[in-house]
Amino acid sequence: MMDLQRVNAYMSKVEESEKKVLPHEGKRLKTGLDLGTAYIVLVVLDENDQPVACEKQAASVLRDGVVVDYSGACRIVRELKEKLEERLAFRPTSETMFCDHWSHVLHSWRELPMLYNQWCSVIRWEKTTRPFLRSREFWWQEGHTIHETAEEAMAETEQQLNCYADVCKNALAMPVVKGRKTDKEKFAGAEATYTIEAMMKDHKSLQSGTSHFFGDKFSRAYDVTFTGRDNTLQYPFQTSWGSSTRLIGAVIMTHSDNHGLVLPPVIAPTQVVVIPIAQHKPGVLDAAAALKDRLTAAGLRVAMDDSEQSAGWKFAQYEMKGVPLRVEIGPKDMEKEQCCVARRDTGEKTFVPLAGLEAAIKGLLQDVHDNLYNMAAKNLEENTFDMTDWQEVKAMADGKGGLARTKWCGSLECELAMKEKAGVSSRCMPLVQSGTTGKCVMCGKECTTDIYWGVAY
Repeated sequence: MMDLQRVNAYMSKVEESEKKVLPHEGKRLKTGLDLGTAYIVLVVLDENDQPVACEKQAASVLRDGVVVDYSGACRIVRELKEKLEERLAFRPTSETMFCDHWSHVLHSWRELPMLYNQWCSVIRWEKTTRPFLRSREFWWQEGHTIHETAEEAMAETEQQLNCYADVCKNALAMPVVKGRKTDKEKFAGAEATYTIEAMMKDHKSLQSGTSHFFGDKFSRAYDVTFTGRDNTLQYPFQTSWGSSTRLIGAVIMTHSDNHGLVLPPVIAPTQVVVIPIAQHKPGVLDAAAALKDRLTAAGLRVAMDDSEQSAGWKFAQYEMKGVPLRVEIGPKDMEKEQCCVARRDTGEKTFVPLAGLEAAIKGLLQDVHDNLYNMAAKNLEENTFDMTDWQEVKAMADGKGGLARTKWCGSLECELAMKEKAGVSSRCMPLVQSGTTGKCVMCGKECTTDIYWGVAY
């Protein structure tokens, strides 16, 4: 016999799950779909078949038990699915997970600082996806630390921001602007968020790494305490920082051209490719293999293409892959004890004596890196403009794009107005301020804060 009281209690939980996500047990979730005559209902259950979340919509897609509007039913189900996905959390942010961990393992000031680094995948709700830049799931590196004092935590925050900037410069050949995010743009719960902003070839801005100072907000919320030097319970100060596969997109959009990838030598999987010319002739393949072995022994990442494809096909193939240097050797080169080296960044070809080849190749790789960085730095410099009113900024954003450097009064109203009227978002307040007085780009109030605006990915 049906237990009506139990059924009514269950249905009450289903109705409650329409308004909020309910606590659930187990690691697996189930979904159920009901195509009713009045409503389409999509519900999520836990492993014990208890309601977790529910969405429904009035619909007339069913008549006498038969689906009469299949496309309409599919559309509604997709919409309900999107609503549920947005409501459900795939995983808590790592800040909360680490706080829970520290609440169990931290006891004394002698254990501080605690410094953690992890590589993991993250799932976020992105309604609009872009390859590498904004995807539902992506890989990233993130760090989480706690410290005895606010000063130590702030020093860690600044250190990690500088670390990301150094990686961009010395590994990715990508110049960045270091700055602080506005309160509107900072990480939720942080006292301050610091960022590095890069400019792509199309003059749009890309946030390429962030470092956050949390103070003791999370520590207090999660009751993370330690016994201090004076034998009293104290709250530690927290930081977090991270970068992601977004940097892959940054490298592509900063350096590449119409022929394909252009990769900085430091990160290129293959730094040098050896191409034998007229490889059917005696000794050519052996000479090419000898070059590969020499360069590999010198610590370089080297490949050799001895396939039956034509030399032209090989040249185009490795240009597309972005290999920084191409080394060619054929019968004439062997006679002259030289090889031909082609640069991916400029297309320039030079003849290099086989004696001392290793040093010459390393020098050329450094030249490629420096040239890529200098070209990107020139793009950033030539497309950063000092402006005084929002109409100028709008004209820039609607035209060739770039970064606008202006004065800002610090008000949220002016920041939102820049988004609405000029079509730009605040990128950062540069760490190095000019110290001059000017007028806010939006309201005209006298102020001293320098800020960058731009269109961002």
